Amino acid sequence: MGKIYIAIDLGAETGRGIIGEFDGKKVNIKEIYRFNTPHSTILNHRFWDVLSIFQEIKKILIIAKNEGEIAGVGITTWGIDCGYIGENDLLLSNPFHYRDERTNNIMEEVFKVVPKERIFRETGIQFMPINTLFQLYATKKEFPFIIENCRYLLFMPDLFNFFLTGEKFCEYTITTTSQMYNSLATGQNKAPRGNWCYGLLEELGIKTDFLCQVISPGTLIGNITRRLQEELNLPPIPVFAVCCHDTASAVVGVPAKEGRWAYISSGTWSLLGIEIEDPIINEKSFEYNFTNEGGFGGRIRFLKNIVGLWILQECKREWDKQDKIYTYEELVEMAKNAIPFYSLIDISSPDFLYPGNMIEKIKNYCHRTGQKSPDNIAQITRVILESLAMEYRFVIEKMEEVIGYDIEILHIVGGGSKNSLLCQFTASATKKLVIAGPSEVTSVGNILVQVISRRDIKEIYQAREIIRDSFPLIVYRPENVVFWDEEFEKYKKLKGLVYGV
Repeated sequence: MGKIYIAIDLGAETGRGIIGEFDGKKVNIKEIYRFNTPHSTILNHRFWDVLSIFQEIKKILIIAKNEGEIAGVGITTWGIDCGYIGENDLLLSNPFHYRDERTNNIMEEVFKVVPKERIFRETGIQFMPINTLFQLYATKKEFPFIIENCRYLLFMPDLFNFFLTGEKFCEYTITTTSQMYNSLATGQNKAPRGNWCYGLLEELGIKTDFLCQVISPGTLIGNITRRLQEELNLPPIPVFAVCCHDTASAVVGVPAKEGRWAYISSGTWSLLGIEIEDPIINEKSFEYNFTNEGGFGGRIRFLKNIVGLWILQECKREWDKQDKIYTYEELVEMAKNAIPFYSLIDISSPDFLYPGNMIEKIKNYCHRTGQKSPDNIAQITRVILESLAMEYRFVIEKMEEVIGYDIEILHIVGGGSKNSLLCQFTASATKKLVIAGPSEVTSVGNILVQVISRRDIKEIYQAREIIRDSFPLIVYRPENVVFWDEEFEKYKKLKGLVYGV
């Protein structure tokens, strides 16, 4: 058995344990474990069950030890959410889920204290009520005792790295999702660039003494604790702070060459963006609500968070409850035979942000906007996928306006890259060449950051060349663009030509 790397990819829907082997030219990966990401609604609030998640992480480590010599482990998760650690390293509460409704209308309260323009000028982050900044303000308002007793604020991957190693750090890429960090500022910490927005938080009445040192992606945090080694019968395993935000690891894994390319990291969320050297913080990026998040090597991910396959996932959950159980592949096949452009929904509408009754929300939205309401599984699926492709075009056109040049190639990576219908719709809607794959891009990026950290390769361009050589990629070309152009005009009217928050 050879040397292996463990990538633990925790998504909002599922968690995965994937091992990778690097032979100097190619990386081979294998999924060794998968589980549903546990979360619970208790009375009026929604939480992540982090203790159960950590038990699943332990299972991954136990399985992996039989696969080879473990050279490292890295954890990636969604952004924004965080855990609160009190005295004697006690977890004070299960972390709130970003779809917990305590943040409803909280942005307006914050803007009365600190102007919206100033927040964007300092952070460069797009405005969503689920951002950590607004979560903290809402938590301080409803549960002040949690904030008062917190000694260390740790984002989700940092929390699990703490459980593994006992070390408390915040990794750079996940930190920048919070809307509490300034990637333009100079600071004395060891982050690749920037510093916490101490003044902003203090004006909002949020204490800052629980903010941890921010470390660069690729930093070795330490080995798993002796207690874990004994419990799981494991040797010392190094834990790396990879690009801990899943999208940041996914961007490392984009198999791009030089040129004017963009990516869509497609899953529960769709993250559509480009990779640049410095943040773009100006009137246009503010108006269009783009975001500047941290990337590997101090790069910036200039992107837009789009509600992605979440809407379809919610519909599938409802169909499953009705014993209408289909795989996503089956849903796609059914949608191929549904009526094109039956109706469209504004993917970014607040109607679809929170869980529950998603099918009814789609029908009500269509009725409210004077459209036919889809009435069967195939048609609902097609409406969602066509609308998502339209939103991609809408965002790309705004992005091109901000950056001043046309994007030529669009890489779709992540789970959504396996959705052939969505990929074709995207090529046709955007009139771009679409290259799809790899699907497990977050884990691939995670593993290659570990490989770079161990100096087996030196630069990110080498990592991307390795990915191109290691995984099959599928090319989609635009089709029926005249029809898509006509429908896109309807989509813009549907959105009211307002690029909303």
